[in-house]
Amino acid sequence: MENLTIVLNGPKHPGNIGAVARCAKNMGINSIIVVNPLDADRKKIEQLATHFALDIVEKIQYFDRLNLALAPFNHIVGTTGRSGDTNLKRSMIYPGKMAEEIADISQNNRVALLFGPEDRGLTNSELKYCDLLVKIPTSEELKSINLSHAVMIICYEIFTARAEVTSVFTPKLATLAEMEAMYEHLGEIFVRIGFIKAQNPDYWMTNVRHLFSRTKLLARDVKIIRGICHQVDLYGKGKIGYSKETV
Repeated sequence: MENLTIVLNGPKHPGNIGAVARCAKNMGINSIIVVNPLDADRKKIEQLATHFALDIVEKIQYFDRLNLALAPFNHIVGTTGRSGDTNLKRSMIYPGKMAEEIADISQNNRVALLFGPEDRGLTNSELKYCDLLVKIPTSEELKSINLSHAVMIICYEIFTARAEVTSVFTPKLATLAEMEAMYEHLGEIFVRIGFIKAQNPDYWMTNVRHLFSRTKLLARDVKIIRGICHQVDLYGKGKIGYSKETV
């Protein structure tokens, strides 16, 4: 569980941060990142964390930007309840299935468990960073879940699933920073060769992101793809030959 980090993006209530720290302690997770909290009053956080989780509270890392907070992670799990949003164009799984994957991946990779604000959850622009989307099923009578409850459900499923992990683990994956650099590189090349439109390239890159989200790229895989991009760029400039970027 030491490779798991809970990431709270834009939480509005300090008490929820404290309650999440208590949940993390229960499930053996020692790392929490908070991005752009509306209120991070330390006393209110500690109240809900109780003295049992004060060590977790003391180690909380705070960031202003989500992409910087997620940059060093190899795999990112995003939680969302907006299954009807056609803009996502992504399949979602339930916590049990998610836990099976993460119990394996987290053996050799840093995994971020990403949760959005209490009132709206994660936006599409934030969900684009995620390798996996998970939806917690609820009754139609009340679909919304308290932030700390959602964190506990996700962490509990992973905690129990780890007992069934085999001895063969997923190798170290590319970090978010490496993946984002690759997408930027691909986007530049695709615009140059006319594969995507120069107007709003991020929109046209959405399907490319979805394509790669269905696989698990290693750092070496990303290096190969960027090497290909570099050679395509050289070819377009009439400079054919090997370079330091060539794999």
